[in-house]
Amino acid sequence: MKTSSSPLVKLAADTIELYIKSGRRLVPDKEITEEFKGESGTFVSIKKGGHLRGCIGTFAPTMPNIAEEVVSNAISAATRDPRFPPVTESELDHLDISVDVLTPPEKVKGKEDLDPKCYGLILKSGYRRGLLLPDLEGIDTVEEQIAICRQKGGIAPYDSVELFRFEVKRYR
Repeated sequence: MKTSSSPLVKLAADTIELYIKSGRRLVPDKEITEEFKGESGTFVSIKKGGHLRGCIGTFAPTMPNIAEEVVSNAISAATRDPRFPPVTESELDHLDISVDVLTPPEKVKGKEDLDPKCYGLILKSGYRRGLLLPDLEGIDTVEEQIAICRQKGGIAPYDSVELFRFEVKRYR
């Protein structure tokens, strides 16, 4: 994997490598930095040759700290993204990893409060949810963002939805 100066990306990359090579889960150091201590949803994205290879995350924290959240999501992105087969050991040297740390989602009134370059989007309709990270290549309008969220969440175009936006700090 390509090296990064970000400790969160290094943690994700080390986690993926250890898990793919040995099946073992990386345990973050007990003395973690301030950057890793808080609770937050995170997404781990894996690209190979500039193309998405895996992306899994949580929009709200499910672990006691960001470090453990990243470890869990890194393993899932590498092995459990239903769109892709699990990452293989022969691919490890060709992967680019990024980690997004999410702000808590905030409910918004309508499309006018959205911007696909600045905000991620969560659409909620009953128990169904669709989520899309912000600032993704090829997604330039709110309408595109909403359509993709509907598709990801299995939400029909005529179903009423609640809109939630969030921001991310992206580490590469």
